[in-house]
Order: sequence, then structure tokens, then C-alpha cells
Amino acid sequence: GASKAVDLQLNHDKSYRATLKLGAKTDTGDVTGTVLETAPVTAGEAELLAVLPQFIGPQLQVPPMYSAVSVEGKRLYDLARKGIVVERPTRTVVVHSITLEEWDEKAQTAVLQVSCGKGTYIRTLLSDLGKVLGGGAVMTALCRTKASGFTLEQSYTFEDVIQFCREGSLEQHLIPTDQLFHSLPKLVLSEKLTGLYRNGVKLSLQQLSDLVPHAETYRVYGFDQSFLGTACVDEDEQVLRIWKNFK
Repeated sequence: GASKAVDLQLNHDKSYRATLKLGAKTDTGDVTGTVLETAPVTAGEAELLAVLPQFIGPQLQVPPMYSAVSVEGKRLYDLARKGIVVERPTRTVVVHSITLEEWDEKAQTAVLQVSCGKGTYIRTLLSDLGKVLGGGAVMTALCRTKASGFTLEQSYTFEDVIQFCREGSLEQHLIPTDQLFHSLPKLVLSEKLTGLYRNGVKLSLQQLSDLVPHAETYRVYGFDQSFLGTACVDEDEQVLRIWKNFK
């Protein structure tokens, strides 16, 4: 059931711990790529801290060639592997915060904590930082620390899951599906409406209480508090439409 919700989580904000190294530029934006140029590093911790505020808020980004973005029906990474570079449309992304966690003067590396909106390429962000500082920058490590409201500490390894299965305790460690939609207002249906909803009937808005003004999407529960799924308001027809069913 929870697999139905995966595609709905892509638009949420995310947080990362990213490591960059100054003084180089690669075709991929990270250390796995081919080095295009190197330059002496003249920036230090103070210079890095001084430019970070420039990268907070709405930012214009050009997606890297090694990315899954489609241009005229072709994936950029497929073109890049053939050595083809094409113009990519600039798009706006949002960076909520960037903080410096560690700085290594000798290695010229920095560890940054980044919180951002959907579609943000961290490799591109670090590369753009390198351009402003002079000499370029490449990403050497990246770890997603938060997504859809869930933190890295709440995650389990495959080895953990295998062990839970052996112990018969997997269900105890699963996060309830409705927590994926914690940001949506909660709507509890009466016993009669629960039956209709479960049968796929669109409910008239006039039948519903506890509607939130201007809310477009809800997490819906039956009269017994069981999570039924998500639904959206159709203002034109004045009905509540099932969006994703989990029962």
C-alpha cells in the first residue's frame, strides 16, 4: 500500500549533507567525472562563509548534462555519454538554508548542510559556489538527511530489514502510511459516508463537516479512524474526489 505514495513524495523539501572540494571542475560536477580544469585555490573559510548567503532563496540553475532531465524527448545523461552537450533550459529552484559544518584548510574541502526545494541539483549548487569563489568546485560526497519530513535517523539499512524479517518484527518498525501525508488536513467521515467513499462514490461537499477553508487536498479517515487515503476538492462540481486509495 505505501508504495502508492512514493510518487507523491517527490515534491517535498529535502535536506542534504554535501562535501565539496575547491580548485577543480568536472563534466559531471562530482569527482566521478572527467576533470575539465583545475586552478589554484585562493578562497578560504572566511570567503566561503561570505558567499553562502548569495545562494539562499530562489536560484536560477542550469541542470547538469549528467542528469535525468529530458530535452526534446532525450535524457541528458544519454546525450552526455555520447559526448553531446546541448543547451539546457534554466529553471528556478529554491534553497532554504546553507550552513558550513566543517572546513579543512589543508584539503580545501568543506562540508555543507543544505535544505532545498524540489528539483535542486546539489552538484550544480556546489559548482556555482566554486565559480563565485574562483577556481571551481566539485562534489565529493552527498547524503540525503531529510525528505518528506523523515530524517536519516528514522531509516533502516537492508541488513536491518532482513534481520527484522527474521525476527518477525518488521511491522513494528514500519512508519504508518498516513504519516507520509501529515502536512495535509485530516478529514474523518461518518459511518455512512465511509461506506460510500470505500465504494468509490464522490461525496458532496455539503455532506462533509470539518472542511478547512481553501484546502484542496485531505488525508481521509473512516469513522473507525482507519486511514482510507487522500482526496481532493473539486470546486466546480462541489464534490470530494478520491486521489489515492489505501484501502
